[in-house]
Amino acid sequence: MSAKVGIIGGSGLYKMGIFNNTEEIDVETPFGKPSEKIILGKIGSTEIVFLARHGNNHTIPPHKINYRANIFALKECGVQCIISTAAVGSLNERFKPQDFVIPDQLIDRTAKRVSTFFEDGIVAHVGFADPFCKILSDLAYKVCKEAGVKVHRGTYLCMEGPQFSTRAESNLYRSWKADIIGMTLATEVKLAREAEMCICGISSVTDYDCWHDTEEDVSVTSVVETLKKNSLHMANIIEKLVKKIKFDESCECQNALDFALITPVELIKKIGNPHVNRLLLKRLIK
Repeated sequence: MSAKVGIIGGSGLYKMGIFNNTEEIDVETPFGKPSEKIILGKIGSTEIVFLARHGNNHTIPPHKINYRANIFALKECGVQCIISTAAVGSLNERFKPQDFVIPDQLIDRTAKRVSTFFEDGIVAHVGFADPFCKILSDLAYKVCKEAGVKVHRGTYLCMEGPQFSTRAESNLYRSWKADIIGMTLATEVKLAREAEMCICGISSVTDYDCWHDTEEDVSVTSVVETLKKNSLHMANIIEKLVKKIKFDESCECQNALDFALITPVELIKKIGNPHVNRLLLKRLIK
């Protein structure tokens, strides 16, 4: 059956006109408010829940995003699969500006963010060897190919930000075989796994970071200009992808908590932790 799809991205994607029957709603979560009002709508017959990661006017820096509220809000709206779109820098000579990347691995270099729902008396360790949903990522890659854009698979490195990398850092990450670098995806993917939601990233390459000797160092101006060029392709890809997504309840992402809880379920029921009991453990503590 068709899935209810959440899309995380910039407000520019929402303004591309691919959504119909839209309405804005406020969603309260135990972790505070999400980055922006939630947009409910449709692409074709598929129900969509859209969230502007940095706010509609890009007022929230990556290290200040309320990631837990964002993912929890999507879960509360019934989202089963998430498409996370973002601009990234390239750490790989082959991944050129205006190319697209569907990441299949990640390295998390962030330190200032809370990246779990399970605290305050409840402990869970979800499997994370393969952080992105393989079914959804494979489909996204196929749709990108069909749309005629240059697309790659690779490893995403998530840095803290909001500053860009130093040249030494950029070359270090290249030595680790990371392919692209961004500031948001790792935290979203970790929380989506705990919330038992499928997630894939669709990354738009805007620059070569600062390691490349023959290219200008990364700047906001160059990022925005390339992002504008990619926006039509991104909208086209999202529109085609959403129509092909099917909900698969047997996917490992949808059952990530089955063997993750360390705290006994009987104790969890007694603790009554509203942060997780309200939605995330609903299936397990009936």
